Parts: sequence; structure tokens; C-alpha cells
Amino acid sequence: MPIELACEAVGDGPPVIILHGLFGAGRNWKRIAQALGKTHRVYLPDARNHGASPRGQGMSYAEMARDVLALIERERLDRPFVVGHSMGGKTAMTLALEAPDAVAGVAVIDIAPERYGDQFSPYMTAMRGLDLAAALGRQEASAALARGLDGDAPMDFLLPKAWRHDERFDWRLNLLAVAMCMQDLCEFQQPSRRRYVGPALFMAGAYSDYVRPESHVGIARMFPQARVHTIPHAGHWVHADQPEALLLTLRDWLEEAGPPSSAWPPASSPASAARAR
Repeated sequence: MPIELACEAVGDGPPVIILHGLFGAGRNWKRIAQALGKTHRVYLPDARNHGASPRGQGMSYAEMARDVLALIERERLDRPFVVGHSMGGKTAMTLALEAPDAVAGVAVIDIAPERYGDQFSPYMTAMRGLDLAAALGRQEASAALARGLDGDAPMDFLLPKAWRHDERFDWRLNLLAVAMCMQDLCEFQQPSRRRYVGPALFMAGAYSDYVRPESHVGIARMFPQARVHTIPHAGHWVHADQPEALLLTLRDWLEEAGPPSSAWPPASSPASAARAR
């Protein structure tokens, strides 16, 4: 059964949904959303077991795609563009393959439709073992996290997942549920060998190894209209490393693949009917 995702929205125009990556939240994309909001209505949901969204036992990409489809139906969105980074990119791909008529196009950031090795479980084991609730401030929480991970972890990535709640620190995600589902999150199952023939953009960080030359074969097989674009001077977290370059690429693609914002909403859409009233 789909989960009702917590979601923020900014801007006005054709709808765009941005799906964050593992350990993240919709708020991580607020800067990008505010810039896109000048021409689009941008939705920033938290994935299940992340941020303010409800918890759930399963985290297969099919389940998370159905969560997004339920969001589209709940908000009465007319074929939104779906943008996804990493875990969110796999969710976006699954949604496009399973429900192609529900989306106008899909943009995938630094991930490919393939299986990846599990590099996050050691971090999660250490995070679950930390007495984060005893930390009195962010500096102390940072020190506790560094000790637990022996300094061998992307601290700038992990620490923002801790937040102050009821006078103590806690994690912004359900660590146990995510840890239990890690193998599902590493996988990618092509739904019934389907293809998505609509507009598709794959953006890869030049310093990242998530989208390799051999990945292009699987991308082309499942997304025959896909364009692959490399963002210079960016690693896996493209939106943090090169936000302006990512935004420029995404804007150009949205302009080419979708209707101009001046033509939105279409005459038959629920939004236009509401405005007419």
C-alpha cells in the first residue's frame, strides 16, 4: 500500500517532482527548487523512512515508485517531469518504466539502471551505534560521529542527517528500516523488461564512477530517447558540487521537452478549471 509522502512545493507552472537520494530529504533540493520555481511548480517529497514522511518496512523501488504515483494522484498533477538523484533516480526510472503515461519525462542524476555494491551499510552500523541523543550540541554530535566512524566517512554528508528534536539530537531517517532494505536499494529490477520511450536525461558527475561508459548500454536499452550529459567538476552529489551547471542543464532539457510555462495549465487540467472558477 502506498505511503502518503510529506511534501513541500514552490513556484508555479508545469509540475516537476524532485526525488532526493539515500539519507536525504526534499529540503536538500530547496535551492534548486526555488530557482526552477520561476517557471515551474516544483514538489519536494521526502521518501518513505526519510525526513517527515511515514515509516514503512519495505523500500523496493516498485514500492517507492507507487508512493510517488500516489502523490501525483493526490495533488492531481498533469504528467509531471520527475527528477531523481541516486536512490531517487532509481525510483524515477522505475516510475517511468511502470507508469509511463503518468510522467512527461524523467531526469536521472548520477545513477544508472543497474546494481551497485553496498558501500553504506558500514556507515549505518556505526550511526546506529552512536549515542547521538546524549550530544548537547552540533559540535559534540559531530565529534561523536567522527569517533564512531574512525574518521573514514563523508562527514559533511552524514552530519546534516542529525537534527535537534525535543532538546536532543536524532537522525532524520529510520536507520533500522533502511539498513534492513539495503540490498533492495542496491538493486535495480527492470519492470517486465519494459522501455520508457519518452524524454529522458541522465546527468553524471565527471568525478563520479556511478555512471560508467558501460552503463550507457543499459540506459539506451531501457530509455531509448535518453541523452547522457556529464557535469564537469562534480562528484556524486552533483547538486551540491555544481548546482548552477546542473540547473542550467536541467532548465534547457525541461524547455526542450515540455510546454512553455506561459502555456500552462492546459485548458483541460484541474488547475485551469480551478482558476476559471
